[in-house]
Amino acid sequence: MEANEQAIGMGIGPKLSRDDLFRFSCGPHVPCFTECCGKLELLLTPYDLLRLRKRLGISSADFLDKYTIMKLKTSHGFPEVMMKMDSSTEKRCPFVQPNGCSVYEDRPGACRIYPLGRASTSHPMEEIRKEFYFMVKEDHCQGFREPHEWKVREWLEDQGMDEYNRLNDLLMEIYVRKARLRQITLTGQHIQMFVMACYNTERFRDFIFNSAFLNKFDIDSDLVEELRNCDQKLLEFAFVWLKFALFGEPAIRLRT
Repeated sequence: MEANEQAIGMGIGPKLSRDDLFRFSCGPHVPCFTECCGKLELLLTPYDLLRLRKRLGISSADFLDKYTIMKLKTSHGFPEVMMKMDSSTEKRCPFVQPNGCSVYEDRPGACRIYPLGRASTSHPMEEIRKEFYFMVKEDHCQGFREPHEWKVREWLEDQGMDEYNRLNDLLMEIYVRKARLRQITLTGQHIQMFVMACYNTERFRDFIFNSAFLNKFDIDSDLVEELRNCDQKLLEFAFVWLKFALFGEPAIRLRT
């Protein structure tokens, strides 16, 4: 299950479908503007990190070093990357400014979807993924007093959430497979592979193109070019490769 439950002191509402309605608006006109950008723990997904480091024009390694903290002890066994907040008692996001978010067009998915949270599940014997949404109501938020009414699906489209959800679901598949294969023990090497594939685009691309990888695996030539030139396609492939590397699934073919 995936859920955006980042903020402190939140209230979780009932399940919502994509056709359910809610009222909300945010912006400089709302008295609490940017309060939700502090006093929180913000999880960064691999796609969040990819968008942010490209926005800043820096490498994955530099972004990880400057803006994040890696959380090693997690419920699913894989490291999580958290935004490094400022050292004040407010614990503000490093990208928030008085006039709003300085990386707004590439802000993390948890920020985009707010005030909604999302949970998704998949049946062990099915490929069908089910999802539901819920309201995340924080005491300070006055956006719920605004008259603007949305369907959940309208909000998701307006906030550009579809691609975030799609790529986050690929990550969740890795977590779910680990949970189902209880006999699998993650070694230090497994953890390093996971971090490289998910959070360090440059290192993963170097691993593919400057090692024996392409001699060992049968990868379509068109896909090879996409992996060379497209960071998002490389991230999608990372999840495929992890199924093979961590769980031995025939997700990619060995050359014969």
